[in-house]
Amino acid sequence: VDCALGGEGFTPSQVLLFTGTPGAGKTTMMLTLADSITREGGLAVFNTAEESLFQLKMTVERLRLRSGFVAGQETSVPKLLAYCDEIRAANPGKPFFLIVDSLQTLDDGKFKSGRITSATSERALLMITDYCKEHFCNAVIIGQVTKDGKMAGSQKLKHMVDAFISLDVERKDKDLVGCRILTTEKNRFGGAGHIFYLTLRDRGFTEVARVSVG
Repeated sequence: VDCALGGEGFTPSQVLLFTGTPGAGKTTMMLTLADSITREGGLAVFNTAEESLFQLKMTVERLRLRSGFVAGQETSVPKLLAYCDEIRAANPGKPFFLIVDSLQTLDDGKFKSGRITSATSERALLMITDYCKEHFCNAVIIGQVTKDGKMAGSQKLKHMVDAFISLDVERKDKDLVGCRILTTEKNRFGGAGHIFYLTLRDRGFTEVARVSVG
């Protein structure tokens, strides 16, 4: 992930939108990232409404992730950010990362009825982006994809973030079938065009090749 972002990792306040085909391993990669952030002295919150916390625990145990991170299942963005405030206040001085799975499960709170519209994701993403800019922390937002593999929601979402990375499963090249392909499609701070070929096993990802600019 550091290399996909240009070689130096995350820039403070950077927001990353992360999409990919179902089954590619997005959750696995982000759980591994959360564990790595903690191991390096940072603080990571993994907030999911896609899976139960029990499922999350099973995946963490399978991957043998032992550094630890905060896990939650909040769908209300105002409540989620309030929880982030509490966690940050209890851990002053630590780099803070919020990982959300996924954007389309969030509610920005505009409607008291809880109604979700096509603009809900945009408002939710804007709230998280503003929060990161204000507090110099980072967020990785997993975005859902449609049946044809395109990102769900408007293209405006891509323009609202600092970086956009996708993870897909190779199905055409017979020599690479089943291989995962991580592609940097946008990066304001480190350039785009980086491509990484990865294998995915029970214990996580292994890089096998890369095509990287710079």
